[in-house]
Amino acid sequence: MHQAPALPLPQKLADTLRNCLIAGDFKPGQRLSEQALCTQLGVSRNTLREAFRLLTKEGLLEHKANRGVFVTTPTISSVIDIYRVRRMIEHRALAQSYPKHPATVRMHEAVNHAKAARARQDWHGVGSANMLFHAAIVALADSTRLSEFYAQVAAELRLSFFLLDSPELLHAPYVDMNAGIVALLEQGRPQEAAAALEAYLHQSERTVLAALARREDKEEGKRERLLFVNKK
Repeated sequence: MHQAPALPLPQKLADTLRNCLIAGDFKPGQRLSEQALCTQLGVSRNTLREAFRLLTKEGLLEHKANRGVFVTTPTISSVIDIYRVRRMIEHRALAQSYPKHPATVRMHEAVNHAKAARARQDWHGVGSANMLFHAAIVALADSTRLSEFYAQVAAELRLSFFLLDSPELLHAPYVDMNAGIVALLEQGRPQEAAAALEAYLHQSERTVLAALARREDKEEGKRERLLFVNKK
């Protein structure tokens, strides 16, 4: 059997760091320490810097002159674009899926992990399970390219979640909605599952955008107060 060629080390490292972003290990605006990551991951600075370059090209990291490399902070416009892409990829993958596809099992497992995390009030864990659920939806399409592209989208999406003040408000309502979606799929009703996903994404987008708008208004108010004090 033909085996795919091994990925270059910087690409493997970029994949590892992207998965860390999806898992919520890094926060928006966080400065990434080269020394700490090289020690933690057992790689050279040159390899790490090349991985940083790849993720910067994807828009997940940004290099600030004389300051270092930082995790990107999503904006309202980027969140709108993320949800646009999610609708195009996830909705079609689900609507055209086969109910007994192996990825359906992954969806079910992700729901179970989310329910267990919810019972512990572990909202970070619920968020991580949610990311696995939606990655499994994309896997229904049986497209390696789509799954790889979606990983970039998922990383930026997870970063946007950190900008919300209430992780419970963000994640709690969607555990049961995910369970309903996978139940419809398992019953052989992919079109209805896709319709439920569309409603899900609409509600999720509104929640995230409203929270980001409140955050930006609060930060703008702080800037205005600071400017007023400096003028006195």
